[in-house]
Amino acid sequence: MIDLPSAGLRGRPLIAADLDRTLIYSAAALGLAADDPDPPRLTVAEIREGQPLSYYTRTAGRLLDTLDRTAPFVPVTTRTMAQFRRVRLTERPARFAIVANGAQILVDGQPDAAWTRHVSDRVGATCASLAEIRNHLGSLADLARLHTADDFFCYAIVERAELPPALLDDLTGWAAARGWVVSLQGRKLYCLPELLTKQAAVTEIAGRLGCDVVLAAGDSVLDRDLLAAADYGVRPAHGELHEGGWQAQRVKVTAHSGVRAGEEIAAWLLNAALTLQRGHPGRRRRSRR
Repeated sequence: MIDLPSAGLRGRPLIAADLDRTLIYSAAALGLAADDPDPPRLTVAEIREGQPLSYYTRTAGRLLDTLDRTAPFVPVTTRTMAQFRRVRLTERPARFAIVANGAQILVDGQPDAAWTRHVSDRVGATCASLAEIRNHLGSLADLARLHTADDFFCYAIVERAELPPALLDDLTGWAAARGWVVSLQGRKLYCLPELLTKQAAVTEIAGRLGCDVVLAAGDSVLDRDLLAAADYGVRPAHGELHEGGWQAQRVKVTAHSGVRAGEEIAAWLLNAALTLQRGHPGRRRRSRR
């Protein structure tokens, strides 16, 4: 079990959770042993071109449905809007969702145009252009398979074992000088404007809903700001943050990795949300200032 938040903390929680390799898993990321005597039963979370693409455990699905009825639950992903719409996570469609790493807030499935303009204006004023970043990536032979995500950022499909040892560090430094960040997740190498953050969009939604406590989950460098700013968070024992040994005082780490970690995260989020709502009289929520 993961330790629960302090019973003395209370308030209206908002749950913000990353998707890929946090709650849902491709076949390659399931992390199940070939000789597992008791494999978990899986539910398909995503279908593309008629074929299953990602999964969560059946138990995780039940937990997430309960969580969705307990507190505002916001999926937060670097996926594009089209990629997000392939995912079926809970029985009810998400009222709010964050896609393109915070560039877009979806309200009842539709993008909030005012938020997107706000983000575009901030990024355009301080960061190098997408065209400059994409052209640089295109000049690297190892990163020739490029994609643009909703005109906000770009990513390359790579073979991790074939990347030159210095390429990632060199690219990270080059991008940082231009106000961009680099993240390697599975076979996807992302370049995004540093102002394009999940946390900013979560703060916006929490304000709209009047939520004063944020519970967060994520596995990658692109989730780091979200986890660090949350009142409490949880990350799986795998992924980019785990490989880098990243830790924070209020961020728990699962006992399991792979799809079993996704189930563990769903259970922790639900138990934490229920704990917050129960609270304890006589103790006040600490200030975050």
